[in-house]
Amino acid sequence: MGAIQLGYCTSGLTNLEFLTAIDEIDEAGYAGVEISFHRRQFNPFEIGDGDLAAVRKRFESARVRPACVATASHFFDPSHPHEPSLLALDLAGRKRRIDLIKRGVRCARRLGVPLVTFGSGFIRDEHIGSPSVNPHELLVDGINECLREIRDDEDITLLIEPEPGMLIETLGQGLSLVREIDSPRFRLHVDICHAYCSERNYLGALGEAAPFARYLHISDARRGYNLKIVKDTEELAFDLDFAATLVYFPDTADYLLVDRDHPLYFCDAAPDRRRCRRIDALLSRAGVRNAAGYVDYPSLYAGASPLADEIFTYLISVPGLSHEVLERARPIIAYLRGAGNPPLVAGTVANTLTGVAHFHEIPGEGTLDFAATFEALTRNGFSGYGSVELYHHVDSWKKALNDSHAHLAQFLGGR
Repeated sequence: MGAIQLGYCTSGLTNLEFLTAIDEIDEAGYAGVEISFHRRQFNPFEIGDGDLAAVRKRFESARVRPACVATASHFFDPSHPHEPSLLALDLAGRKRRIDLIKRGVRCARRLGVPLVTFGSGFIRDEHIGSPSVNPHELLVDGINECLREIRDDEDITLLIEPEPGMLIETLGQGLSLVREIDSPRFRLHVDICHAYCSERNYLGALGEAAPFARYLHISDARRGYNLKIVKDTEELAFDLDFAATLVYFPDTADYLLVDRDHPLYFCDAAPDRRRCRRIDALLSRAGVRNAAGYVDYPSLYAGASPLADEIFTYLISVPGLSHEVLERARPIIAYLRGAGNPPLVAGTVANTLTGVAHFHEIPGEGTLDFAATFEALTRNGFSGYGSVELYHHVDSWKKALNDSHAHLAQFLGGR
């Protein structure tokens, strides 16, 4: 049976100076630190040899150890996270991501870190418009290029992290990719929150992935309001027991919410007869008996709210649509969740395969069964670091840092 050592990600401590973040993680009792690239805190394009030497020296004097280098998906453009990815159609974009991952390998080399992690990226509208290009092939080519950065005589492993909505979304897809790449230097990074969101039997999936996993992310999660955003097509099908659907109409940039309790049409002007017939047909196809209400889109609140982080996280998880389509949907999601009005839906908005919302909660504040999760992993051979990832809690970092350790220590113990 394996063992899990508890770590913490610096992505949750970006308000601190980097060396101070290491000290805080050490003082809180963690065994490991995930070094996350960040534009302001740990920027691989700005950090020199002297900076890396100072970081290595700090680790040498601390009890906490460097566990992994995360080549942050939000690094290039915080308003367009994960872009460009290894799936980008533009070679220049793919090379930017490849360069960032290779910089992760070089930092790992200098700091004595054995693991470097990344995500696959999303299918975007550009892929839908270019069906002759195979995104999976782009991903495989990019991974092989990154692997060439690792020397034969060094102990560094590149990890893929499956994530809700991405091309590599489930642990099964991750395992298939690991087998396809067929390199001892390429393995799985398992985020247990992502598994909870994406796996019907997440404990069974964790057990199958454990022999190929080298690293964990840890956070909590809970069921939310599952909502899909899709373009209107003749082939549309609905399963409202699984998720409500927000249908986008490209000709008017209006949206129809197909929901049993709240069928709504968001528009700039009253729909014509043809659109009214289409709305009725879609609601009938979904089994919605109530007629659609009409919401004046320009009247929707589009300002700042405490829900902004939740909505941002949701929208970036929706594949296959342009940034502009998703941005125009933002005030609609805010309306549903109660930004500036009474909420129509109570749960955190989700776009997942299970209805569990991909929003990282402090361990103990969601519904994930950590005892069973860790047992499924270690019983099937996982041994290594599991780092708490709470980038949603930067402003309350001290509470997140300490509460996470207090809750997880009962399952994993101390250092």
